[in-house]
Amino acid sequence: MSPIFLPNEQATLDFANMFSGCLKKFRLPENGLTIYLDGDLGAGKTTFVRGVLRGLGFLGNVKSPTYSLLEEYYLPCDLTVQHFDLYRFSNPEEWTDAGFDDLDTHAIRLIEWADKGGDFVPPADMDIRFTVQNTGRMVTINALSNLGKDLFSQWHISLGEN
Repeated sequence: MSPIFLPNEQATLDFANMFSGCLKKFRLPENGLTIYLDGDLGAGKTTFVRGVLRGLGFLGNVKSPTYSLLEEYYLPCDLTVQHFDLYRFSNPEEWTDAGFDDLDTHAIRLIEWADKGGDFVPPADMDIRFTVQNTGRMVTINALSNLGKDLFSQWHISLGEN
């Protein structure tokens, strides 16, 4: 898919809301779904997560887990979203040290700075890259597994309908 330009924060939230609509319809497998969120600081990764969570019915505060490393959200639509931020990792083993291998795997894992977790981080089903461009963001989506391709196909259709 060609990169998509999102001119402002509201466009990013709307884009994420469309994605959450696909997640609601999607049958999450037992081992869950892993999505890497890539981009520089301030590129819109946490804004995207906030939009996804709002679209899934979460009404509380959504903050970056930069210091806590993980924020978990239990949603009214019977989904669990795990939002990771590995920016502060100094070595990949911190994934295991933090106990992340022991988390429920039947969840949607949104992982910022996944490369800092090395091979300890679950492989991505989808990679969403945010690049700052002027006052907006350019977003590139790559499906990396069959599960990611199925979800991407649904999302691509919903993007075409708007």
